[in-house]
Amino acid sequence: MKRSLAAALVAVLSVVLLSACGAPKLTAPPPSKVDVAAPDMVAMKAKSDMADCPKPQTRGGTLANVTLKCLGGGTSVDLSTLKGPLVINLWYAGCVPCREEMPALAAFYKQYGDQVPLLGIDSTDVYPGVALRKAIKWGVTYPLLADPGGDLQGTDMSIHNYPSFFFLSADGKLTGPIVGGLNSVDEVKAMIQKQLGITL
Repeated sequence: MKRSLAAALVAVLSVVLLSACGAPKLTAPPPSKVDVAAPDMVAMKAKSDMADCPKPQTRGGTLANVTLKCLGGGTSVDLSTLKGPLVINLWYAGCVPCREEMPALAAFYKQYGDQVPLLGIDSTDVYPGVALRKAIKWGVTYPLLADPGGDLQGTDMSIHNYPSFFFLSADGKLTGPIVGGLNSVDEVKAMIQKQLGITL
């Protein structure tokens, strides 16, 4: 009797331990090891019409003193060297509202990008190849940066929702975040005119 009870306890304990282990889980690579310009990504971007990441435009600007790599290859960008007017969109590949609004952002950029530049940041996304492929599929031609480690979190460009926007005016005033989820060029245009106080 005692032996069968002991065997039963061992069996139960084994089940508990095994169930605690669970099925193997796929884990993302740590942000510091995320390659945002792998050879296949560079080749993919080269075949697209995506613009190069912006070069330094000023010194001691308003934006966070954070340097981010260009998604798919290109020159890294110190955000503090950028000047306005500028619209910054933070997104990531798995975000459904981001996916739904990107065609509208792409269309806005083609129509008004020479007046109000648009810069996308693939944020806290450790699968940048997927993000780049989707952005190209959605017609994005504005430049994209990558922030897989969330370096902007904790700065004045922290966000809690995706997609989110920040707006840098010509005189260096930063506003935002404003939660996105826009569906048309008209909605994007109205938001930008309101936030930057300009007429397009």
